[in-house]
Order: sequence, then C-alpha cells, then structure tokens
Amino acid sequence: MARSSISRRLSALLRGDFRTSAASTVAPYRFYSAGSAARMKEEKDLWWREAMDRMRNIGISAHIDSGKTTLTERVLFYTGRIHEIHEVRGRDGVGAKMDSMDLEREKGITIQSAATYCTWKDYQINIIDTPGHVDFTIEVERALRVLDGAVLVLCSVGGVQSQSITVDRQMRRYEVPRLAFINKCDRMGADPWKVLNQARSKLRHHSAAVQVPIGLEEEFQGLVDLVEQKAIYFQGSNGEKIVSAEVPPKLQELVSEKRRELIEVVSEVDDILAEAFLSDEPISASELKAAIRRATVARKFVPVFMGSAFKNKGVQPMLDGVLDYLPCPTEVENHALDQSKSEEKVLLGGTPVGPLVALAFKLEEGRFGQLTYLRIYNGVIRKGNFIINVNTGKKLKVPRLVRMHSDEMEDIQEAHAGQIVAVFGIDCASGDTFTDGSVKYTMTSMNVPEPVMSLAVTPVSKDSGGQFSKALNRFQREDPTFRVGLDVESGQTIISGMGELHLEVYVERIRREYKVDAKTGKPQVNFRETVTQRANFDYIHKKQSGGQGQFGRVAGYIEPLPEGSTSSKFEFENLIIGQAIPSNFIPAIEKGFKEAANSGSLIGHPVENLRVVLTDGASHTVDSSELAFKLASIYAFRQCYSAAKPVILEPVMKVEVKVPSEFQGTVTGDINKRKGIIIGNDQDGEDTVIVANVPLNKMFGYSTSLRSMTQGKGEFTMEYSEHTPVPQDEQMQLINAYKATKETE
Repeated sequence: MARSSISRRLSALLRGDFRTSAASTVAPYRFYSAGSAARMKEEKDLWWREAMDRMRNIGISAHIDSGKTTLTERVLFYTGRIHEIHEVRGRDGVGAKMDSMDLEREKGITIQSAATYCTWKDYQINIIDTPGHVDFTIEVERALRVLDGAVLVLCSVGGVQSQSITVDRQMRRYEVPRLAFINKCDRMGADPWKVLNQARSKLRHHSAAVQVPIGLEEEFQGLVDLVEQKAIYFQGSNGEKIVSAEVPPKLQELVSEKRRELIEVVSEVDDILAEAFLSDEPISASELKAAIRRATVARKFVPVFMGSAFKNKGVQPMLDGVLDYLPCPTEVENHALDQSKSEEKVLLGGTPVGPLVALAFKLEEGRFGQLTYLRIYNGVIRKGNFIINVNTGKKLKVPRLVRMHSDEMEDIQEAHAGQIVAVFGIDCASGDTFTDGSVKYTMTSMNVPEPVMSLAVTPVSKDSGGQFSKALNRFQREDPTFRVGLDVESGQTIISGMGELHLEVYVERIRREYKVDAKTGKPQVNFRETVTQRANFDYIHKKQSGGQGQFGRVAGYIEPLPEGSTSSKFEFENLIIGQAIPSNFIPAIEKGFKEAANSGSLIGHPVENLRVVLTDGASHTVDSSELAFKLASIYAFRQCYSAAKPVILEPVMKVEVKVPSEFQGTVTGDINKRKGIIIGNDQDGEDTVIVANVPLNKMFGYSTSLRSMTQGKGEFTMEYSEHTPVPQDEQMQLINAYKATKETE
C-alpha cells in the first residue's frame, strides 16, 4: 500500500474518524456493541502497525575519511531527496549537502543537520547525525538514544581505525543493532576480507559478508548478493540503473563458499536456521533473510555490505539491507524513567495509543527562532495541543509542527510514536522530555555530570557583549554539561565543561557563529574543599551603631557527612530544643552556612560533604534579625573551619589509553609521572589498553604528549570519576599560590 495512503488512513483513525472503504457510500460506523469496539481497536492497531513497520530511524557513523558524507549524499540522491550529486571536495565548490559549517569541515565532523528524511521503496527512513566524539558525553547519549539502528562505515583500505572502535563501542553501550558497509572497494589496496577479519577481531563482531565484490580496485564492477545468489551491476551516469544477472562462472566457487560461511555464522546465533542447516536442507533466500533479520535485531550478528559510494556502486543494496535487517520502532525496547517513583524504569509500549512521551534531542537556531527536534516514543502530538515539559514543569502550546527534509520543512498536523519531527516556538533545552501531562516520565536521567574544567573568557571588544551573552545562553540550553558563571571577585565570565576540547570548541564557535573574538585565561581545575573531623562553633554577632543594632548567637558543630548520606554536598540540622532562637530565623542561619560553604578558606573553592548541626543560640527581642543571624552563621563557619582539619579535593579522571604494544612501557611510565594509578592493563590484538585514574590537573596537554610518545598511533578517552584528597605537599603549594594571588589583588 502507498505510504501517503497509509499516513492519511492512520491520521483519520487517530482522530477517531473510522469509515468504511466502500467507494461510493462513505458513511461512518456507529459503534454500539462490544464487538464493534473490538473491531475498531483491531483496525486502529492494524493501521499504525503497518505505518510503523515501514519506518526506520538510522544513523551513519564512521571513522573520519571513511566516506560517511559521500555515502549519505548518494543515499539522498537515490531516494530522490536531492537531484544532483556534489562531492565533499568537488571542483564545483558546492560541497556535499550534509556539509555546512567551516568548523565542521576543518574538524571532520561533517553532518550539521540533525535529521534528514527520505523514502525508499515506500519505507520512510530518518537519517540522524551521531556526534562522533565521546567528550560530548550527554550529546552522544541523546543522539544514540533516538536511533533504532545504525550503519557502520569502514574503509576497505584503512580497515578498522581508532574512531571506528570508539563509534562501535558507543553503539554497543547504547544497544543499537547495526550493519557494516565496507566502502571504497575501488581504491588501490582495497581488501574487504581483511577488513571483515579486523571487525571480528578488533570490534568483536559476530559478522559475515552478505555480498561478494565482482573485481576490486580499478576492476570493481559490481556485487554478488549471497542471499539471492545473483550478480548486481550499476549502470547509468550515476549508477541509478540496477541490472541483475547470473553469477559470473569464475566466482561460482567463492560465492558457494561465502554463502555457506554466512549460513554457518548466522545459524550459530539463530536456532531456526541452525535446525535447517544441521538437517542439511537447502536454505531458501527468504529463510536466510528472516534469520539474518532476527539475529541482527537481537544484536547477535552484523551483516556486512560492500561497495564504493564515490563510484556509485553498492548503495542501493545497502539501503535494501536497512529495510530488510534493521529494526522498525516497535521492535526496539525503549525505557522511560518515572520521576514520580524516584526514576523507576518503565517500558514504553511505543504505540500511538496511550500517553504522549517525546524527547527533544537536538536544538538548532533557525530563521524563525529555535527549532527543536523531537523523537516521539509514545502517543500522538498534534499542532495546537498543549504539552508539558517534565524537566521544567512548564505547559506549552505546539504552534507549528514540521517534518525535516535536510534544511527544508514540510508542515504537518500531527505525528505519532516512532516518528522524528521538529517543533518551532518551544522554549526548552536539549534532553528535555515532553508528555501530555498524564504521566511524569523522562527519557534520560536528570543527573547531569558535574563540569570538571573551567576557563575565564572575555570578549576582546567591549561592543560585542550582547552577542557574547546570546552565544553563551544558547550553548547552555543546547548542552547541559556546559555551564556559565561569574567570578564575583574578578568580574570575569567563567565557562565550565567536560574537558579541554569541549571548551575549545565552544570558544571557536563563539568566534565563528557570532563573530565575537574572545580571550581565554589558563584552564582551571574545579577543586573542592571538605572537612575531615568534627569542630565546635559558638559565635556571637553584636553590632551597635545608634538605632536598631544587630545581635545573634549561634552554637553547634560541623562535621563530615556520614557514609551513605543521600545528600552529597551539604546537610543542615536544627537540634535546638525550645525557643533559644525563634524558628523564623532558622532558614536565615541555614542560608548563612550555605553561603559560607561556597568559598572555603584554604583556596576559595566550594566546601562539600559538610554537615552543620545547630544545638544552641540566643536572640534579642529588638536587635535580632535575619541579617544578624545570617552574618553570625558566616563568621561562625569561618571561626571553626580550620579546627575541622579541612583538605582540598581534586577531580580524578578515568583515563583509557590505547597504544601499540611497543609503546606500553613509555606510556605507563608517563602515567606514573602524572601521579596516576593504573587499574587495568589488557591486550587487544596488537594494542595494549591501559586504564588508569589520573588527577585532571596533571592531564593538561596530554593529547600532544601521547602523540609524540607513540608516533601519533596512541589514542585516549577520559571521563570524570570522582573528587579525592590531594597529597599534603600539593595542598601546601595550592594554598600558597592562592595566598599569593590574594596579596597581589
């Protein structure tokens, strides 16, 4: 059935407009009996299931220069989304459709559009960009969150490269079924069988080829489909005409061998095929196709396709593979977190019937304001309806609903579960969840990791302050791990994030997108302070200067938070019996201690893991006020802080370094020099993987050092682990440096 016909019928059914399909008399049904109601539900189910079965949400990921953009360009061309092909570095200077920003071109992160939509053989395919960098933890998680399947592109010459491993690791972590596409089979030195073996050893893929190339390098002419056992050739100026033929005689033996290997590998993970294989029955194309689909959807098998996107060969069979082997939205389990039941996991039905649950996974500044990309997991969203932002609690109206076609838009009235749409005029942040108000679900945990690095930034020109603020506000909304604050003492703007690269990219984006040159200070590590023992305080704040004075006495003790405490930063407890201090002043006392804990006396960083207990106090009927008690609390904290033996805590990063084995000694020695503690050392083929906990303060410029130590062959990833106390000698250095800066000020 045609896609448009299904959409029209589904929309009618979701509105409750159930009609017979008789050509002449289109009279509405009247439901009176339970049987009619059941029929209505059945018909509704049938229609939305058919629509969902014809939908795929996929991402195309790869190592830089494996041909991801070229492949996406061909996909858009063959599906009729664009009408002419432009190369990434073509002579015409137009550039590929998916390349836009200069910064993207330079860094090799080439997809700017969050979702492009195309139709292939009456199936709707949403292609979503997946950020390649693990530094942007939250963004990567949310992009992968909306995928149902992925295509991993590998270069037939370069094979499995460092970024291929990173991308595959992310897909594995987020349980995304995938197929592999070995690209560039026309290039000198192309060897897809070598790449397939690398995928098995380095990526631990349980995989097998579903195609055999007809010739390689300059002689690459087409492919043999192992499932259907037929040869495929690509003719026409852009390879748009597909011609099927018999398998060439010289390849008969290889094709039989590779088909048997494919059946063997799939039957290892699929019981139905294993039964047929063991009883030596001939296996038909439809049986094999069904088995590959079952194993791929269950993430037990990765089918491998081949081709050359640049030479327009093998792209259409790969698209067929997306339809045949990757899951539709209903075949993937999606879980929400119920905020009303302390983030309890809830399995979503993924049907248009039921409460609306949608995730804002990408924000874009469009010509008409903020454009928010939504993936709908449950229910239906309609133009003009009210929706609730669970993260902020705000009720919002949907003013305009569009489906994205790369950078063009098509207005729609409604969208249902499984679809990816965009909404204008909704104020939200990346990762916010929307519902219709009947449930309080979020799609991602609201626990955002704390930033670990800060940088002072100031615009060079005084006139560009407005644009500078606008840029910072936008980036904060888009990325919850990017924070902006103000240093009260110096008056500088401080940006905080997850690492050097993270902050570097944002400073560069401010310059390019908002034309604001910004100066940056030295990166600062976000230290913390904490107390190690109990200390008592008893402080009287008295001030008399004519008229009403100030009086407040607070007594009690501070101590480290007990083990297993639910609060990780600050806890206040009032143990006063009676009315030594009127109850209306207690909030002011808590506020005073909180304010004092924002800046410890060692190096001026926030104090964490602190419990304040109030046991006694005194007040004056006239002179006591909220301000008096707040000041008494601040001075009391300063008075007893040094007696509580405070220590400085520093962020420690979990660093995973992957280097060829011959450099293992040098890299391990360097980690020890940086005061790192090695917690794991594994062998992965010819490479060594070292896992260590290293203080962030010692990790500045590590990427340059690692490159020079390993001749550019080493790579590392780094993520925040915890804050731990610094050694005593280092603590003294930090305190002396802090005192010196205070004196110069």
